[in-house]
Amino acid sequence: MKLFKRILKFTGIALLALLTCASFYFYNSGPEMPPGTDALITKVLESPLPEQVKGKTGFAKSHGLNIWYESIAPKQPAKGAVLLIMGISNDALGWPPQFISALVDSGYQVIRYDHRGTGESDWVKNWNSKHPYSLADMADDGVSVLNSLGVRKADVVGISMGGMIAQELAINHPDRVATLNSIMSSGYIEDPTLPPISSAVAWDLVKVALKYGIIRTDRNMIKMHIASRIILKGKANYPSNSKELAEQVLYDIRKRKGYNSDVSRQHQAAVFLSGSRYDKLKKLSMPTLVVHGREDPFIPIAHGKKCAAIIPMADSLWVENMGHDLPNNLIGVLTKAMIANFHRK
Repeated sequence: MKLFKRILKFTGIALLALLTCASFYFYNSGPEMPPGTDALITKVLESPLPEQVKGKTGFAKSHGLNIWYESIAPKQPAKGAVLLIMGISNDALGWPPQFISALVDSGYQVIRYDHRGTGESDWVKNWNSKHPYSLADMADDGVSVLNSLGVRKADVVGISMGGMIAQELAINHPDRVATLNSIMSSGYIEDPTLPPISSAVAWDLVKVALKYGIIRTDRNMIKMHIASRIILKGKANYPSNSKELAEQVLYDIRKRKGYNSDVSRQHQAAVFLSGSRYDKLKKLSMPTLVVHGREDPFIPIAHGKKCAAIIPMADSLWVENMGHDLPNNLIGVLTKAMIANFHRK
């Protein structure tokens, strides 16, 4: 009995030491925050939140799920409709306001929506890893939004995982896609002939999630998103708009459903389930623009270059000083290239 107690005591001490070391490790991990971040977050927490949703909103029905959308119309008759598809684990508010304004001011109806499992869309409670939903299913969500708004055809813009979904939409519903615009994405994320997605960046994101996400205060959630954005910026050098991001995160927490901790693995499963789209991408007939940042630390630019090489009619834009991000200082360059692609149809 004494020996058993000693073993338990030793085990308890060892576990406590391990937890202490782990806590110290994660506490000191993550990128350095920009100067004045704590003061900025305090000001955002104490100030009235600017409205993030200003267009027509509603819900579309897709595979039994309610998919939230917003449609922002220009002042003049619209030149066309643009469907925006966000990246992994992110909802519609992840699109920078300046990005949307640039398209609306250019005369386009801009439509954005929350992926299943995010924002105001239904969260998939009965998800099963043995029977996950696919990127094709998520592309159907986008089609359901177009149907609800009575939009026959749209210029489809997807970023990261959203670019993969945009590709699926173009493959499976070509009659609904006027042009395809795939930003910092891939036609086959597990392509053995290309550099893989960065495991180092993925681990850095996990560490940040553990550091700030276990105790989910408003301040910690804002810090987690700021830190993640810094990681995804990589070696690119441009100013981060921490205030804008902090307001968007806080709006999601206080005025919407917040953040779903289960959705990341669901979206990852959808990505890896999809496999290669190369053969099907070779058969696309709509004008396509492939955009990738040269400093992307997460999805290597080689993935974008291979997509541009195999998709017929594909134009490309390789952006200097751009990571896995949509920085405000490059929005003019990006939207100009996209609008030029819209005019090719």
